[in-house]
Amino acid sequence: MRTLLLSILAAVLATAAYAQSTDCRTAATEKKLAGAALTSFMKKCERDAQSACGLYATDQKLAGAARKSFTDKCVRDKVGGKPGR
Repeated sequence: MRTLLLSILAAVLATAAYAQSTDCRTAATEKKLAGAALTSFMKKCERDAQSACGLYATDQKLAGAARKSFTDKCVRDKVGGKPGR
């Protein structure tokens, strides 16, 4: 039973990692977004990345400068460049 649960968990994590491998800029290019649609998509994507990275930093029990550094890099990686702040 334990092996089955671990196998299912591994499959779910692998699928999630694959789904998140595309950054926001690549997704916007694939969708052929431009103008206001591109701006809106990128802002939403950055907010989502900020939220997800913040939760992950909390799970990792990061604080202070380590948390900020981790979160900034995480968001940059998810967005596909330097986040606009």
